[in-house]
Amino acid sequence: MRFFLSILLLLPVIAVAETAYITDNLRLGLHQAPDTSDRAFLMLDSGQELDILSRDRNYANVRLPDGTEGWVKAAYLVDEKPAKLIVAQTMAERDALAAELEETRAAFAGPAETIKNLKDEAAALDASLETAEARIAELEQENASIQGLKERYKGSLPLSWVGGATAVCLVAGFLLGLWWVDTRSRRRHGGIRIY
Repeated sequence: MRFFLSILLLLPVIAVAETAYITDNLRLGLHQAPDTSDRAFLMLDSGQELDILSRDRNYANVRLPDGTEGWVKAAYLVDEKPAKLIVAQTMAERDALAAELEETRAAFAGPAETIKNLKDEAAALDASLETAEARIAELEQENASIQGLKERYKGSLPLSWVGGATAVCLVAGFLLGLWWVDTRSRRRHGGIRIY
């Protein structure tokens, strides 16, 4: 029971707690005096690059990139880049890579559109090819059927030819019959036509 009461009493404390972080931002004073006993004339931020001109156990004589010289406490100098600079460098590299990625995407947007258009065109051509192949199969089947009929009626004449020949024969027979009747009538009547 006590355990539950203590948990209930701690709940407001837990609910009020905030998350916080310790800062890595260090400001180091640059002094004229070698023992840094004077007032700092310049404040250096964490990650400031500098050259060490001389160094003892407690103090270092340093030169900034702009040529300013002074003294700092040696305990705050490190050989490796601080996390602040590494993070800044990493973020700069990330931003550069993101920009390069965007440039690459932009550069490939045109070819990607061309590829998409070509794929669509290839799909349309495939569909057209399938339609053409189906039509070819139909025509081949029809051709085979016609070839079968051709073999079946190989020795026969077409009806139009037979009808045309019959009409020509009837007209020619009628005309030939008229001529023959006319000739026989004129022979019988001494060259005079009588009908």
